[in-house]
This record gives sequence, C-alpha cells and structure tokens, in this order.
Amino acid sequence: MDHIATSASAATADADASGPVATEIRQRLVAGLAPTRLELDDQSDRHIGHAGHDGRGESHFALVIESAAFAGQSRVQRQRAVYAALGDLMEQRVHALNIRALAPGE
Repeated sequence: MDHIATSASAATADADASGPVATEIRQRLVAGLAPTRLELDDQSDRHIGHAGHDGRGESHFALVIESAAFAGQSRVQRQRAVYAALGDLMEQRVHALNIRALAPGE
C-alpha cells in the first residue's frame, strides 16, 4: 500500500502505487481536498481477467483519505467530493475505486 502523509510542507510515498495514474490521483486529491492522510493501494493485479482490466494496469485502487473537507458530510457526499476531485480520470483510466473517506478524528 502506498502511504502518503500530506502536510503543507512535505509528502512521502512508498513505491507500490507510483505509476502515472496513481501519481495523478494523488496530485488531484491533494489539490482538491487537502488531505491530512492519503493511502493509495493499486490493486489492479488482483483483477486480471475481470471487467475493466485492460492490461495496462492502474485500473483498480483502494483509497483511504482523511480531510477536513469531509467534516459534517455523509458517506455519499464524501465519495462525490473524491470523484469530483478526480474528474475525468475516473472515466478514462480508473475502473474501480474503493473509497474510505474520513474527517479528522474519525
């Protein structure tokens, strides 16, 4: 799993989900939601032969994201905010995204 501790000054990442799609996902989420925690796991290799896996990889992800932007929002509102931040990436490259969106302290 790719762990990112996001702050105003620095971000760190493991090498697991470091491809161009994962990088773009992280950039868009940081820009759109200013997360205090972001964990991205590329699970594409677990979906070989399934719908949406086209051989390019980086099609199936699991996301844990914590952001103050989620405070007071329902689970559906939080997921919509993630999808809005990712925009066309969800239509063009990402087939599946398992989202766990939290407000700080949850």
